[in-house]
Amino acid sequence: MKIFPHWSIHIALFVGLLILGNPFPFIQKEGKHPLGVKEALAAVRHKPASPQLSPDELATIKVFEKASQSVVYITNTAMRRDFWSMNTFEVPQGSGSGFIWNHQGYIVTNFHVVYGADAVQVILEDQSSYDARIVGVDQDHDLAVLHIRAPRKKLSPITIGSAKNLRVGQRVLAIGNPFGLDHTLTTGVVSALGRTIKSINDRTIEGVIQTDAAINPGNSGGPLLDSTGRVIGVNTQIMSPSGAFSGIGFAVPIDMINRVVPQIIKYGKVIRPGLGISLIADSIAARWGINGLVIARIQPGSPASRAGLQSIREIRGGRIRLGDIITKMDGESVREFDDLARILDHHKVGDRVTIEIQRNNRRKTISLTLQAIK
Repeated sequence: MKIFPHWSIHIALFVGLLILGNPFPFIQKEGKHPLGVKEALAAVRHKPASPQLSPDELATIKVFEKASQSVVYITNTAMRRDFWSMNTFEVPQGSGSGFIWNHQGYIVTNFHVVYGADAVQVILEDQSSYDARIVGVDQDHDLAVLHIRAPRKKLSPITIGSAKNLRVGQRVLAIGNPFGLDHTLTTGVVSALGRTIKSINDRTIEGVIQTDAAINPGNSGGPLLDSTGRVIGVNTQIMSPSGAFSGIGFAVPIDMINRVVPQIIKYGKVIRPGLGISLIADSIAARWGINGLVIARIQPGSPASRAGLQSIREIRGGRIRLGDIITKMDGESVREFDDLARILDHHKVGDRVTIEIQRNNRRKTISLTLQAIK
């Protein structure tokens, strides 16, 4: 048997492969650019995939790409004075999210995001930063309105929806800046409707949306969207023993925001309807064993004054005589101030309401018209 040298076998294999075709893509062919071995292997490894996205995924991507242009990052700083040098300096105090309300530069966020701020900055999607002015706040509903002077072309107002016809199980999306990670999208569903939570001033917020879309520190003030990209609420709180998201988040419904924000923009505050009265503290009334709201003072010329309501007054000997005790409004029992405020939230200035009072152990029903309170 004839034995061939090993180098001759290599030559034969090489010639055969050339006849069949170029086995090495890195060898230049006519009209082609040369490509090295490393580059050829890298091109194979990093060849972009062409994923087949489902219609549902494409819809989510479209909503995010449009709505994220309206979401902003908000930073809150406070001024501090050095104990030794007495120099003042800015200290980061918190951060959160918000969204662009209109082309005039108004931004909606949570009150607790800007609480105690000496300076507020708003960062837009293109990372441009603007000093913000706090136009007004609504502590009762944990809302605040800011204003920035930015070019109109940079301001993309969010699409406003409604929370009136929401259904449990409906898909929702949350966009915000959790832990400073800008424009983060999380998805989930409406877990429950009509929840109640406490605001920063311990007032009850009603009609709140519960969701399992992940909401973490930094998401506060950002929008909760329906599947079409319309904002249905403002992400406000989470329920968690650890402080991290545990599957229960809450958003203030957009219908409440629609009532509050235009007032803040126009007047710098919320115009609340009222009776024109001051009340004894709930804790004192409870100590006295009273179930209802004890009228302490009545503003002259107010609806309460015109209706003939009576307040606490001092009688002979320095003793105090109770005035009227409000026990019902519009047929609903009121045992504490929060009950009254909750009912008034559903009214506006000029509405007519009916209250039931207790005077000298007798019950009386009075009708009056609500006025704007200061």
